[in-house]
Amino acid sequence: MTILITAASGQLGGLVVDAILDRGVAPERVIATARDTAKLSHFSDRGVRTAPLDYDDPATIAAALDGVESVLLVSSNAVGGRVDGHRNVITAAKDAGVSKLVYTSAPNATTADFVMAPDHKATEEAITSSGVPAVILRNNWYTENYIDTVRQAAQTSTIVASAGDGRVASASRADFAAAAATVLIEDGHLGQVYELAGDVAWNFTELADAASQLLGREVTYSALSYDEHVQSLQEAGLDDGTANFVAAIDDGIRRGVLAGTDGTLARLIGRPTTPLIEGLRTALER
Repeated sequence: MTILITAASGQLGGLVVDAILDRGVAPERVIATARDTAKLSHFSDRGVRTAPLDYDDPATIAAALDGVESVLLVSSNAVGGRVDGHRNVITAAKDAGVSKLVYTSAPNATTADFVMAPDHKATEEAITSSGVPAVILRNNWYTENYIDTVRQAAQTSTIVASAGDGRVASASRADFAAAAATVLIEDGHLGQVYELAGDVAWNFTELADAASQLLGREVTYSALSYDEHVQSLQEAGLDDGTANFVAAIDDGIRRGVLAGTDGTLARLIGRPTTPLIEGLRTALER
């Protein structure tokens, strides 16, 4: 079995490669890909095969997938403009006869009223239409998404958001990477749609408490309205579109889009997920 990881130069993709190797898969059975293979030298030094793969260049995708059996399609970070690139990978996977396509999606992607959902919904639909055997991993928020928030709180003693008392069932990237490695290596997951989340959903008051412990100073949560949050972000230098996008994420959190957790992630990885404060601590120490 040959396993190909897209976007392996990124934070999640690289951790998936590590997790696969840690599970005893021979390096020569793993292909790490990226637009720039120079960023993959740490994997080639370990015996992992590398190949160029650009979501927007079908020729690179077809060449990389030749002879590959399992593929992890890590969602592009080009929010609002990533579906065509995803479709290119899906089409190449079908043409190559890939027997397992794993995609990193978003929570309740096909039903959620959430600013992040449309791209993932369209990608999941494209996978279904293609007929390629697949596993969908609907990853909740990465705890590391809030590391800059904590660092800013070290200066301001405040975490500012418009999420109300909404909860986030986050987990560390390493937790999600371990789940991806599991379904890539193991049989029995085809056709599954896994809603993956941390064991504990926290609110922003609890995030502020965690920041207080890590920083050794009191940090409080300042809850803004949507409009107040947009204005604050604009005053900080964000353009109108970006400010509204960030505030829309918090609006989804306020409405409970990221609150769901049912233990599926912990079951897949065979251990409890990383607690919020530990995930933040590890990220701060890097």
